[in-house]
Amino acid sequence: MNGSDLDAGHLPPRSRGVIGLLEENCTVCMLCARECPDWCIYIESHKQTVLAPDSGRPRVRNVLDRFAIDFSLCMYCGICIEVCPYDALFWSPEFGYPETAIAGLTHERDQLRDWMQTVPPPPAHDPGAPPPREAQAAGPGAGPAGQAG
Repeated sequence: MNGSDLDAGHLPPRSRGVIGLLEENCTVCMLCARECPDWCIYIESHKQTVLAPDSGRPRVRNVLDRFAIDFSLCMYCGICIEVCPYDALFWSPEFGYPETAIAGLTHERDQLRDWMQTVPPPPAHDPGAPPPREAQAAGPGAGPAGQAG
C-alpha cells in the first residue's frame, strides 16, 4: 500500500489523524493544555455570570474564547484526548491537511470543530461485557429498558 492509496476510511486501526473539538463539551478546565508534553494547545477564556433559575444565586462560569492546537508542534501522543474528563477532544482519521506556511498548522477552534464531522462513531459495546458500573449502581429496573410502558 503506497501513500496514494491511503484515505481516511482505510487506515490501520491505531492510526492517528487530527484532533477534533466538541466545543459544547469543553468547560475550559485546562487539563489538556497542562498535560500536553509539547505545550501546543492554546486556550483563552473569560468568566461570565449566569443567573440561576428560580432566583437562585448567580453562578460564574468560564466561556471559551480561543482553543487552538499547533500541529507543527504536536507529537500526536493523544494525552490531551485521554485526560479530557468531559469528552471534548476526539481523534479524527483525517491526515491530509497540508499548508503552505508553518503558521497555517495552528488550527483554531472553528477548524477543530469542523474536524468533528469526520470523527467515526464509537465502536459497539461488547455484548458479553458486564453492564457499566452506573447501571449496576442504579439497580434492576432502572433506565429505559426497565420502565413499564
